[in-house]
Amino acid sequence: MYREHTKVVQIGDRKIGGGNPILIQSMTNTRTEDVEGTVKQILALEAAGCEIIRCTVPTIEAARAVKEIKKQIHIPLVADIHFDYKMAIAAMENGADKIRINPGNIGGKEKIKAVVDTAKERNIPIRVGVNSGSLEKELVKKYGGVTAEGLVESALDKVKIIEDLGYDNLVISIKSSDVMMCVKAHEILARETRYPLHVGITEAGTLYSGNIKSAVGLGIILYQGIGDTIRVSLTGDPVEEIKSAKRILKTLNLRKGGVEVVSCPTCGRTQIDLIGLANQVETMVQEFPLDIKVAVMGCVVNGPGEAKEADIGIAGGKGEGLLIKKGEIIRKVPEDQLLSVLRQELENWK
Repeated sequence: MYREHTKVVQIGDRKIGGGNPILIQSMTNTRTEDVEGTVKQILALEAAGCEIIRCTVPTIEAARAVKEIKKQIHIPLVADIHFDYKMAIAAMENGADKIRINPGNIGGKEKIKAVVDTAKERNIPIRVGVNSGSLEKELVKKYGGVTAEGLVESALDKVKIIEDLGYDNLVISIKSSDVMMCVKAHEILARETRYPLHVGITEAGTLYSGNIKSAVGLGIILYQGIGDTIRVSLTGDPVEEIKSAKRILKTLNLRKGGVEVVSCPTCGRTQIDLIGLANQVETMVQEFPLDIKVAVMGCVVNGPGEAKEADIGIAGGKGEGLLIKKGEIIRKVPEDQLLSVLRQELENWK
């Protein structure tokens, strides 16, 4: 497994790489200068399970806001820098736990050196980020377009610039909205480096299409043992990114904990609003810190058998339903009490 052998990098009070648990990241979409609004969003993300948060730092006001934001949150903060090397330095001076830069777009070597020197003084990790949308023209020409090989070469070139300045506290990310290009790039990169990798499908899209692309891409990459921290990039509420990331990791058996809900796809035998019930259950179970599987079935005939792999389940019929444990029927329940009975069972679960 590649991730068992990557370099350990400490980000605030968390560690990635070297076989440490894969950590879930997101990025705020507030103005970082708005301390109150940004803190409010980060606290909501923390509650959902976010373990590292990234904020954009385009101005000196945003850099100064990092110090105030840090006082009110409980997870490491990464400063996202695009073109101004001074913002990278200011963010670190104001307490950023990590910075994300593309050394190719923050200026010449002297500017890069200034950033690296500050990071070195404070032992702050640098995430070297390369995106398919900003691949250098010479690499596009060399490979006949934007390719996985070009992305990897670009990333390793940037890493070497920082290594040559005497610093190796690094994380690498290479992102593309092309899922299979992204997969191939990570497969190549994992063979070429031992730095921990931040994995994500960039510009994945809306909640619907973005989740599908991210699940496919991250699933293939993570299953191969590649990736030390992840972000699911969605156009929408960033809390949804955390929910999706947790589900991807749990599906791949890379994370324990959290209630897993399974439900049948409905058929002509279904006589209850199973879709509505399943959605209600999925929302409700987020309150419970349990590592169990809950089944929601729409048929009292086949429901018990189909739910036998779940720890607990409910199956609905016309006017009444069943409470099921490990495939065994425990008792009949009025249809309108299925949700409340399930809640009571979860509250008393041992």
